[in-house]
Amino acid sequence: MFSFGVICNQVYLLRAERRWTQTDLAKELGVTRQTIAAIENNKFVPSLELAFAIAYVFEKEITEVFQFEAYEEDEEEE
Repeated sequence: MFSFGVICNQVYLLRAERRWTQTDLAKELGVTRQTIAAIENNKFVPSLELAFAIAYVFEKEITEVFQFEAYEEDEEEE
């Protein structure tokens, strides 16, 4: 059975490498600084369009920026 998980990201690290503020990245993407903060803190999962835009800005593949981590299930037999 499929179990859901969480989408993690590297936005903070990629932004820090470029010495950009959250405001700098937000302006580049046309979103608010609060949106960038929420994405970095895994409190908001961006739309597919925004996720691709973020990857494009950092010149990365989307899978280098965002990763899906499935929750581990207990393997109990019924």
